[in-house]
Amino acid sequence: MDNVLRVAGLKKFYGGLEALKGIDFEVGRGEIFALIGPNGAGKTTALRIVATLLSPSDGKVTFLGFDLKKQPEKFREKISYLPEEAGAYKNLKGTDYLKFMAKFYAKSEQELAEFIKRAQDIADLGTRLNEKAGTYSKGMIRKLLLARALMTKPDLAILDEPTSGLDVINALEVREIVKRFAKEGISVLLSSHNMLEIEFLSDRVGLIDKGRILDTGTSEGLKEKYKARNLEEVFRSALQ
Repeated sequence: MDNVLRVAGLKKFYGGLEALKGIDFEVGRGEIFALIGPNGAGKTTALRIVATLLSPSDGKVTFLGFDLKKQPEKFREKISYLPEEAGAYKNLKGTDYLKFMAKFYAKSEQELAEFIKRAQDIADLGTRLNEKAGTYSKGMIRKLLLARALMTKPDLAILDEPTSGLDVINALEVREIVKRFAKEGISVLLSSHNMLEIEFLSDRVGLIDKGRILDTGTSEGLKEKYKARNLEEVFRSALQ
């Protein structure tokens, strides 16, 4: 598989705290790779470093052959990031928010129109796009933000807890959108506490705890390796 992202020996220190202790993983073209682990395991730190929001303390991160430390601007051109607690501008109509964000990336009026049309299709909010985002439910906001993250068809979409707080129907719709875009060649790096979601979405999984990768593999492969019925049991066994 053609790897889009390579992370090698990645470390991150916050003063005396070592949040990441030399982790390694790769994400292939069109692959959905998930990092799973408890709170404080280092998932969000890893995602923020790849998204260029944090600087690594040590190790190497390459994306499409570009080095994070030397060419972070190349990452930003072809990566999108959706944080867990992201929000939209409440006083902007949904469609105006999408237009506003699309202008940061579009290089022509034609491309701008393409981005906006794609975002409207992803969000699938119909006439509600003509209303202010402040009137939206959490599920609607999340779909609007996912539309923003995917409208440019980035080479890598970084999604931190993409369905956090959503009801069953909205969560399923978000997962289906992510799966569809991965099939079109977009690579996805995500984190989630929802193990059923991970099994549904991911091609491969990285188990992370206390800043270390414990194991990686497909959900089925890991369940077979640890003789487990689900990923919760896999993770418990990997800790032992």
